[in-house]
Amino acid sequence: MEILYVKRHICVRGVGWVLKTKTYFSRNSPVLLLGKCYHFKYEDENKMLTARSGCTIEDRVIAGSVEEFRKDFISRIWLTYREEFPPIEGSTLTTDCGWGCTLRTGQMLLAQGLVLHFLGRAWTWPDALNIENLDSESWTSHTVKKFTASFETSLSGEREIKTPTISLKETIGKYSDDREVQNEICHRKIVSWFGDSPWALFGLHQLIEYGKKSGKKAGDWYGPAVVAHILRKAVEEARHPDLQGITVYVAQDCTVYSSDVIDKQRASVTSGNADDKAVIVLVPVRLGGERTNTDYLEFVKGVLSLEYCVGIIGGKPKQSYYFAGFQDDSLIYMDPHYCQSFVDVSIKDFPLETFHCPSPKKMSFRKMDPSCTIGFYCRTVRDFQRTSEEITKMLKMSSKEKYPLFTFVHGHSRDYDFASTTANEEDFFSQDEERRLKRFSTEEFVLL
Repeated sequence: MEILYVKRHICVRGVGWVLKTKTYFSRNSPVLLLGKCYHFKYEDENKMLTARSGCTIEDRVIAGSVEEFRKDFISRIWLTYREEFPPIEGSTLTTDCGWGCTLRTGQMLLAQGLVLHFLGRAWTWPDALNIENLDSESWTSHTVKKFTASFETSLSGEREIKTPTISLKETIGKYSDDREVQNEICHRKIVSWFGDSPWALFGLHQLIEYGKKSGKKAGDWYGPAVVAHILRKAVEEARHPDLQGITVYVAQDCTVYSSDVIDKQRASVTSGNADDKAVIVLVPVRLGGERTNTDYLEFVKGVLSLEYCVGIIGGKPKQSYYFAGFQDDSLIYMDPHYCQSFVDVSIKDFPLETFHCPSPKKMSFRKMDPSCTIGFYCRTVRDFQRTSEEITKMLKMSSKEKYPLFTFVHGHSRDYDFASTTANEEDFFSQDEERRLKRFSTEEFVLL
């Protein structure tokens, strides 16, 4: 049963809301989360213990990797609606509730790319399981309940969200070695780049500035294709020294031009340093006509099974979600549609808890809007070449159509009589990009 709660906070274009559901996981099917596989099935010895103790299966904790899955999921960075942040330039808006969900899912995808770049896929947040004092009974063989009633209550507007009290000093004091301390500092830095302040490199304020060239403004709806280009420009314009070793490439018309990607990767990181840049490849695609074609399900599942996948900006019509995994034919996602209070990330020990989602959600693939953007992370040119080969094989195997969902081709875009997307660094977007973005922004299928 799904119960709709209405938040008491009045937001742009109506009332902010959250959807409260129970999330069901099968103990007999693997769960894939951004390339990591988890299984909640009982092992033989646990079945024996159950028989000896006289307990039913429902009475026992699921064996396997339940805790590891929870920790991995909670460690992903969660960006949601916020309110009471500094006004967005050119408007009086102090919240994105009701219109900013695709920008938020784009932020989550980029955040995962940065986590892979700086911390690696094996990293998990040591405090992830401390967000909630979860009773193991809530992970039964068929049901995953919300982690605590207090968190649900705060989201439903029945009480104010309390500011967490864990400080950076307290957190670092629990770590056992310098690496953990450095990882926590890096984790906190990545989150701060997505703060809701004008100075935050990938915060809502900056993304909206870059979106103006596509004809978008604060309060408008953003589609996944437009957001992909906005993210690329935001990373290109970032002047932080830690970000000089990473770039973003956006596919043109469902085509990834390998030489264009490699040119980006081989651009000098710093003067006199020609090491490869890492690249996040974003591919805006359409998974069918008015509705998603189920023939693409296996490819989407295959993509989310890759450790270098950074997720999918997608959702249902008019609701954008960040897809990060799947079980059977259902997608696992993080939902940005929670209106949380502004957090000042300029404070040294700002609270991290509201940037991590305590509970996964699932949605049938059939309900997915066909418009989405798929993301991959490649640390080196060699990684990109391997990635393009692997995904090309997946595309051929999964495609029942004459043409694949998207393609990797050798050479530059200009070799195929298309204008190069490499813009002058002094420009926000090239004229060709501006025309393309305005076209995307007016096409109905990109509205989420």
